[in-house]
Amino acid sequence: MTTATMTEKDVRVRDAVQRQLEWDPEVDASAIGIAAKDGSVTLTGFIDSYAGKLAAERVAKRVRGVRAVANDVEVRLKLGRTDADIAGDAARALDLYVTIPSGVKAAVHNGHVTLTGVVPWPYQKKHAEKIMRHIRGVRGVFNHLVLAPRAVERDVHHRINAALHRNAHLDARQIEVTVDGNTVTLTGTVRTWLERDSAERAVADGPGITTVINRIVVEPAESDDTFEIC
Repeated sequence: MTTATMTEKDVRVRDAVQRQLEWDPEVDASAIGIAAKDGSVTLTGFIDSYAGKLAAERVAKRVRGVRAVANDVEVRLKLGRTDADIAGDAARALDLYVTIPSGVKAAVHNGHVTLTGVVPWPYQKKHAEKIMRHIRGVRGVFNHLVLAPRAVERDVHHRINAALHRNAHLDARQIEVTVDGNTVTLTGTVRTWLERDSAERAVADGPGITTVINRIVVEPAESDDTFEIC
């Protein structure tokens, strides 16, 4: 995509993402390229850590006017590490956190960590993955942790809706919640990715919930023409 094919709005979104990437201390944006088209942003280039790659995606999603992000940034390590080194760090990292069950295991192949085991709570699955992202030398994480089935409480639908409406980062009036067994499906519209992610986090730890299907659509208001961080 070239600048000549981009609309004025595309250019403003691209430039806003660029400014925010340069501003964020978690991201080295010196080798990251950005393209924008109709609210869809594509990140290319390379960065020296997997955590930095994911941070770049989070930053881009939070810019007003962004509706979707394709993260094609490649992780290129400044200093290579062996799988054995990474595996040793992964094992020690998991042992440090009492919230992670001892049955959680990490395997490493070509710099990619695969997590396996069973955990009772969704936050433990997410936390284990987050820990792996920050290990030096990791290029990617495959999270195959399984949630142990638990009984869904009868009033979980009401409690999820209440949690959404309590969230300060979210206008829950346009969000619909459907509960089917252990699965919650979210639909509706929000103005920003921050709201979309906040909605998912708010319901993920509902009693007995093992899966959240997030079908919320990001639709920035037509009057949003500043394209600054949300």
